[in-house]
Amino acid sequence: MVPLELLSTEIGLVVLGLILLGWGVLVPVRARRVQGVITSVALGAILAMTLHLYRGDTVLFGGIYHLDAWSTFFKTLFLIAGILVVLSSDLYARRFGRRTDEFYGLMVLALLGMTVMVTAGELLTLYVGMELMTISFYILAAYCVRDKRSGEAGLKYLILGAVSSAVMLFGISLVYAVTGSTVLAEIAANLLTQPVLAAGVLFILAGFGFKLALVPFHMWAPDIYQGSPITVTAFLAVGSKAAALGAMLRVFTTALPETAVDWRLVVAVLAGLTMVVGNLIALVQVDIKRLLAYSSIAQAGYMLTGLAAMNDYGLKGAAFYAMIYVFANVGAFAVATAVEVDAGSTEIKAMNGLAERSPFMAAVMTVCLLSLAGIPPLAGFVGKFYLFTGAVQAGWLWLAFVGLVMSMVSVYYYLSVAKAMYIGEAGTVTRLNPGTATGLTLWVCLVATVLIGIYPAPLSFFTPLP
Repeated sequence: MVPLELLSTEIGLVVLGLILLGWGVLVPVRARRVQGVITSVALGAILAMTLHLYRGDTVLFGGIYHLDAWSTFFKTLFLIAGILVVLSSDLYARRFGRRTDEFYGLMVLALLGMTVMVTAGELLTLYVGMELMTISFYILAAYCVRDKRSGEAGLKYLILGAVSSAVMLFGISLVYAVTGSTVLAEIAANLLTQPVLAAGVLFILAGFGFKLALVPFHMWAPDIYQGSPITVTAFLAVGSKAAALGAMLRVFTTALPETAVDWRLVVAVLAGLTMVVGNLIALVQVDIKRLLAYSSIAQAGYMLTGLAAMNDYGLKGAAFYAMIYVFANVGAFAVATAVEVDAGSTEIKAMNGLAERSPFMAAVMTVCLLSLAGIPPLAGFVGKFYLFTGAVQAGWLWLAFVGLVMSMVSVYYYLSVAKAMYIGEAGTVTRLNPGTATGLTLWVCLVATVLIGIYPAPLSFFTPLP
């Protein structure tokens, strides 16, 4: 018998997701306005329970499920991201009316899929978690039913996501054909150097590449990020990317050592291309959601540098960077959400004069964007320092150089947003109030981004290896 408390996070998310899906039937209409707050409090309770009940590494169901420091770290990351996104979407989600019930329920089910992905020690279990997350995002991307761009985003995501899932399943089948197992530990024990195995690894890498929006698998991200509701975009950019990263690092470090298939050069090239393409195309964007979409593509390239390095600095740096990326990216999206609710636009020019209308929001946006650019003493600088140090130690000096140059390039388009906020002329100078929930999100993101940058030791100490 498996003690149920070991699966408390998953059980809690299942129960919460089902309750939220049935919320419209269970509670009166007047109570729906507090649904976002209740969801945030419930996710906070699940987060506290996750941290409190962790008792060390445990493997369940014959290696299928790994409850270890790695999965606990990423569960914590997902739950923090979920809480912040739900809080920042409080005002925006009210435009969904009666469909607000399903909106929060689907976000929680997407969270459940993420936790299964990073906890899975077996490829098919990982795939089931990935599909639960992805199917939830298919629906959420098309949630603005009267917006043609939202419907287009949902349809594109569905079609391209189905193709990527098929590619990944084919890769899993090839690995199974060679090793006779889908359990990660058994795959590592039965590896045979064969062309079929190399093909399987490449197909699995392509499947993860789609979820991470790596070049050349990034074609879906800009249109889907722009067309989706902005709070869904925020969660998609943070949660799904971190889930794919956590699962990918576990698979490649546990089941597919580079001694059997030398995939590190392929990963390094993908990381370099992703950083270059993401940053260069972001330079010409005029929509904040599209700019952050290409920014997130570039950020995936930085994170992938850790896997290419395949050493302690690189692997711990990737997980560390994924955590600080949550605060910087959610903070930027929270400001963009408040501006869209007020101005009805996500173009960069909608940010004009934000420093006059809300100096605090403009300051948070600037700090978060500079952290994404890797400017010291903010958290993003520390994360990139770990990643590039790992790359240099592993002999990928050219990759670290590309990352450094592209980080400097990114400063230009991040500061273009700051320029609009502080120098651009606003049509109106009415005060912009983000609301209590969004304000709390902004404070958390600001404090975390600054404090982790100044004093990263606690987070870096607790960042595990896969």
